[in-house]
Amino acid sequence: MLLIKLATKSLLNRKASALLTLFTIAISVMLLMSIERIRVDAKSSFSNTISGTDLIVGARTGDIQLLLSSVFRIGHANNGVSWKSYQYISEQRGVKWAIPMSLGDSHKGLAVLGTNKDYFEHYRFAKKQPLSFLQGHEFNHLFEVVLGAEVANTLGYQLGDEVVIAHGMGNTSFHNHDDNPFKVVGILKPTGTPVDKTLHIPLAAIDAIHGSHAHQHEPAQADANDHDQDHDHDHDHDHDHDHDHDHDHDQHDDVDLVGTPKQITAFLLGFDSPLYTLQVRRNINQYKDEALLAIMPGVTLRELWEMLSIVEKILLLFSIVVVLISLLGMLTSLLSSLNQRRRELAILRSVGARPWHIFTLISVESLLITGLGCIVGTALFYTLMLLGADYLQSHAGISLNIALLSSYELMLLAAIMVAGFIVGLIPATRAYFYSLADGMSIKI
Repeated sequence: MLLIKLATKSLLNRKASALLTLFTIAISVMLLMSIERIRVDAKSSFSNTISGTDLIVGARTGDIQLLLSSVFRIGHANNGVSWKSYQYISEQRGVKWAIPMSLGDSHKGLAVLGTNKDYFEHYRFAKKQPLSFLQGHEFNHLFEVVLGAEVANTLGYQLGDEVVIAHGMGNTSFHNHDDNPFKVVGILKPTGTPVDKTLHIPLAAIDAIHGSHAHQHEPAQADANDHDQDHDHDHDHDHDHDHDHDHDHDQHDDVDLVGTPKQITAFLLGFDSPLYTLQVRRNINQYKDEALLAIMPGVTLRELWEMLSIVEKILLLFSIVVVLISLLGMLTSLLSSLNQRRRELAILRSVGARPWHIFTLISVESLLITGLGCIVGTALFYTLMLLGADYLQSHAGISLNIALLSSYELMLLAAIMVAGFIVGLIPATRAYFYSLADGMSIKI
């Protein structure tokens, strides 16, 4: 205890250099803990880019290719899924909900997704977080569009603006559907997932703008209007009745907004119980009427992350280098101060301190600096996590878990303490020999 007290006073006497060294170690600890937490949570968030979806079904291709095309909007699906197969599978026992997805159109290089209202109700990201609206609401009419947060922010769109969809993905568009502009009725909150870069329109609008089923929608709407006129409702437009019946006719609206397309790109399935997942997946993969593939997104995402494991290794290496640099900084500080402290050490020897006392004193100083650096660094780490959690979620899609330190993180701190002690042995050993060289050895 006497040596700890003496070491503390010695550090206070050299508080400028001690604080600088402590701050360097604290910053390195903060960076190490932050990188490790972000690395772990990035892996978890990547695995939860799509959450709560039991199966993704598309044309038979590779698992990762289907995942990239349907979830990340990367690449193109070679074939589609017939509407007949979608209806048949979505009506199977245990299926709780089904979300059709039609890709292939774009707007200024951003993907356009044709889907139904169930998309906004059942799609989940991160840790089963639902989609929510920053402004507006989901589409209720054929030519309405809901924008992802990044689409609205990058292109400066607001509610009521008109958007023209182009045929073709990415920056390669073959035809602009100028005759059928879409009205912006909703803007989603940031999710940090591909949803932010997507424009969402009704599935029936895909066929309508391509003209393949445009005439089929008009008679369907007319029949609906004739039916509603029997109940004394006035309809001046095919879709005006939606405003008055958003809550009473949700199912009818959904049918009108879905239509009967020939095929879709893929669809998502959710089940009442996980027990149905493997059974239905096996049935889909053995489906005889069409070559289909059903994948479990969580499993496929983990496989994809393993392919990107080099990123994890680079981050871990960067963390280790940062800590080593800070410990070397402490070593440099202690060594450079030894020459200035030879008088102090000589005085200690003159009042009875033995060489091993000097050795222990320097070692305790390095432990104190390392320990305080770890404490301050951990406090800075939590401060940084609290301040940056929302930003990382909205801009990078990383959902940070702000919890107590895990056993692995505690092991990292212990390793830093051990490394600090080992580094401190170098100046302590030098101080030991200084005390001998100064000719003040006490004979026992």
